[in-house]
Amino acid sequence: MSNNSLLLERNDRFAETFSSADLPILPKLGTLVLTCIDARVDPAHVLGLELGDAVILRNNGGRVTKSVINEIATLAFMVAKMAPDRDPDFHVVLMQHTQCGAQNFANPDFRDALRDKLGIDVSDYAITDQETDLLRDLDRLRDAAEIPGHLTVSALLYDVKSGQVREIAPPRELARLREPPKNENTGG
Repeated sequence: MSNNSLLLERNDRFAETFSSADLPILPKLGTLVLTCIDARVDPAHVLGLELGDAVILRNNGGRVTKSVINEIATLAFMVAKMAPDRDPDFHVVLMQHTQCGAQNFANPDFRDALRDKLGIDVSDYAITDQETDLLRDLDRLRDAAEIPGHLTVSALLYDVKSGQVREIAPPRELARLREPPKNENTGG
């Protein structure tokens, strides 16, 4: 049996009991999860998501790229236009994982070979330390003016060995992250 035949057979079983024809186009949990394309990291399984709960974006390393920023901005616009009476709060969850293949992007030889062979520069998206990189990606969202400030962002790290998810950055509204730091000397 080919992989395609196996997938179609599994879909037949899924369709036999399918009862979600009336799901709304917007996610029930008002959430977008950005994670890696790694087959071990399926947010539906890891986070217990049901069909229609969340929008899932996946790329190498689960990194915030210009394309991801455009997708989030587009989704926020769609939510505002399609459901003007709905609470505009939308939660963006960044979820990286341990033992990620994007850690190879930090290796100069690997990175140079990828650039020479495919013309792709991944130096900005190399994973060197997941916690630091997740915080850097939150900064990318904070600095993206096209993403509305009412969105909430957070960061998680999934351990592929234990199955456990650890919170790296709790949910915070982007507008709060964009506020200038208060000067402790002036009391402001």
